[in-house]
Amino acid sequence: MAKKVSMKDIAEKVGVSTALVSYVLNGLEKEKRVGPEVVKRIHQVAKDLKYKPNQIARSLRRGSTNTIGLIVADISNPFFGQLARVIEDEAAESGYTVVFGSSDENSEKSATLIDILLNRQVDGLIITPSEGSTEQIKMLLQGDIPVVLMDRYLPDISTNRVVLDNFNATYTAVNYFISKGYKKVNMIAYKSSLVHMQERIRGYQEAMKDNGLANEVVVKEISYSHAKSEMEKVMEDLLLDKKIDALLFATNALSISGLYAIRKHHIKVPEELAVIGFDGHEVFDFFQPPLTYIQQPLEEMGKESVKILLDQIKGSRKKVQVELTHRLIERASCL
Repeated sequence: MAKKVSMKDIAEKVGVSTALVSYVLNGLEKEKRVGPEVVKRIHQVAKDLKYKPNQIARSLRRGSTNTIGLIVADISNPFFGQLARVIEDEAAESGYTVVFGSSDENSEKSATLIDILLNRQVDGLIITPSEGSTEQIKMLLQGDIPVVLMDRYLPDISTNRVVLDNFNATYTAVNYFISKGYKKVNMIAYKSSLVHMQERIRGYQEAMKDNGLANEVVVKEISYSHAKSEMEKVMEDLLLDKKIDALLFATNALSISGLYAIRKHHIKVPEELAVIGFDGHEVFDFFQPPLTYIQQPLEEMGKESVKILLDQIKGSRKKVQVELTHRLIERASCL
């Protein structure tokens, strides 16, 4: 194995002190008044010798690791996978690396991930909070590490956040159904106390009431941990009941599970059942007919989260709370 090139090797080659090489390679040449010719020579020799700095030592000296911690609910969910890619690309533009993990909607796993990321000395955290994580986020905010909540927020905590206007997203979807003549609109959502899910349910309920359909409100709630089996049962009950002509899914994952159940039961969409999903997915394009869905501004959400976090890392103490607007992508699943 070849010997690793050190600053001492560069210093000997150039004919200067190791301290002087350290000043130049750490960007302190102006502060230490090192001449431009010497600076140029040191960089050239470092390049020729293929010198690679010790990143851990450099991070300790600077008090920064140039890494961001990202915790999402489920990285296997295409929504969070795409969001993580946007964040990774955006952070890289500013010289930051992203280290991420999935909480799997489990507050204990979320707490473990936070500890791991803090031990890795990340410069800041972007977190999609899970149910039951309020106290751990409160404790985190008592420290001096910057935090941005993304996709969801916790009502008991006032901090930086980038979220969707979830109420108006589902309110719009219901109004769209009704404009197409559907009256018996049901909704399938997760059993969750998290604000984003409660706001989606509230948007559905309020839109139904505002259209004189309060008696037709039906929300079927499914647990995250048993989503597949419970979706099968809920869909069977709804489809056999026949007291439904339109169905709204509250998340990407629920939309996909629901589409499989609809196909299994040979339900004709939109002739027998109109459908609107949440978030985009390639499955929506392959399903026949293509699915109408509520689109979240995924790229904007990721970029805004990184921007706010980097501003905080650089010293900003301004609290930023961004609420983004959805788009309804009209396809053929509603007549």
